[in-house]
Amino acid sequence: MSNSVPKTLAEKVWADHLVRKGQDNEPDLLFIDLHLLHEVTSPQAFEGLRLAGRGLRRVDLTIATEDHNTPTLDIDKPIADPTSRTQIETLRKNCQEFGVRLHSLGDAEQGIVHIVGPQLGLTQPGMTVVCGDSHTSTHGAFGALAFGIGTSEVEHVMATQTLPLKPFKTMAINVEGTLRPGVSSKDIILAVIAKIGTGGGQGYVLEYRGSAIRNLSMDARMTICNMSIEAGARAGMIAPDDVTFDYLKGRPHAPQGEEWDAAVQYWRSLHTEQDAVFDAEVELNADELEPFVTWGTNPGQGVPLNDRVPGPEDFADENAKAACERALNYMGLQAGTAMKEIRVDTVFLGSCTNSRIEDLRAAAQVIQGRQKDPAVRMLVVPGSARVRLEAEAEGLDQVFKNFGAEWRFAGCSMCLGMNPDQLQPGERCASTSNRNFEGRQGKGGRTHLVSPVVAAATAVRGTLSSPSDLAPVDLAPVTGAVNAA
Repeated sequence: MSNSVPKTLAEKVWADHLVRKGQDNEPDLLFIDLHLLHEVTSPQAFEGLRLAGRGLRRVDLTIATEDHNTPTLDIDKPIADPTSRTQIETLRKNCQEFGVRLHSLGDAEQGIVHIVGPQLGLTQPGMTVVCGDSHTSTHGAFGALAFGIGTSEVEHVMATQTLPLKPFKTMAINVEGTLRPGVSSKDIILAVIAKIGTGGGQGYVLEYRGSAIRNLSMDARMTICNMSIEAGARAGMIAPDDVTFDYLKGRPHAPQGEEWDAAVQYWRSLHTEQDAVFDAEVELNADELEPFVTWGTNPGQGVPLNDRVPGPEDFADENAKAACERALNYMGLQAGTAMKEIRVDTVFLGSCTNSRIEDLRAAAQVIQGRQKDPAVRMLVVPGSARVRLEAEAEGLDQVFKNFGAEWRFAGCSMCLGMNPDQLQPGERCASTSNRNFEGRQGKGGRTHLVSPVVAAATAVRGTLSSPSDLAPVDLAPVTGAVNAA
């Protein structure tokens, strides 16, 4: 691409990492700045290196953590589930053999890989970031080009620190306006997916833009980029700004002194240039957004919380009609039911989408001084050991415990139904995670995707609810909580 052609953010980062331009329809070859590993997708890649007699090309650009298979109770005891135990032990052996830095259970920096990278300052603007996990798109909140890769690609990056890729198309998601109280970044991304569909972003890198995006915190931006993959996109990105720099400054792996000044100067250049052309654009009015919740079995089957469960007749497309019918049957719902009348058995506050400190603060503010519906079980799973420690220092753990919620150790947990953290067949869950597929949280489990404050209000009332549905309580706000009620 000629230097005279205005570039989008994604095109700039791509160009800065181009090792070799593909010829005759071959893919480009990109340099990878940061490779994140966990126990699920790395064993075969390590074995491939072992069989080939290779080591890692840049072990210094590789970091591993335990997350998917980690128990969230009794972490000082042997892992009961044999499959989970084997995967964790295999990662430990591989990292020791190949010299890879690993944060294991009990380590203050252990946690979900997409929480750990940012909190350590490893994720930085303008980087290319990969991981054998689809929600690597989370790191795009920093202006990084970040995406999930398959096992063979994991091995390729390990061996060469490069990756062959064909250029993506670009899509602008323009979100202008101001979010109302009780409406969050989770509602923005659920509304986007409902609008464009779970395949609407296929082949694209999404760039989130507009005043509503610029006014979001880094935690909130990560939530949005995290779920880009649920729209079918390969990645999601947000241009770095002072919010980004303030978040990164002083973190363990962030540049310091003159290197920090030089880095910020470069980072400020990472924005879509005027007159750059996107392949597609989508508009969303933040002023009109309400809390969103899913009713079906994919993240695109969502409606405003004040709405009703749709029926097949509400869709023009025959495939959508059939998908609606299947989803209603699996979810045990009847068309026309008010979303706020749907009773849940479990509330899950966690996952790489919504388990950061701001998420915990916002939920704690909603439940503080209130009683949990006794029929509802609530699991609170911080995204990392560091988040857990921070929450405990602020007293958030006690707020959750007083409410009757289970306060757990860090991990992916019920997001994908690992170890004992699973729904039973027919159980219904309001979950702050990113996927509501059939059986995702346990065989036969039924999942409604919600924001942290909707999860908290739901735990109070027992039915899908927003903070505005709760009677007021006269209490001082929980430290740091924002935009909760």
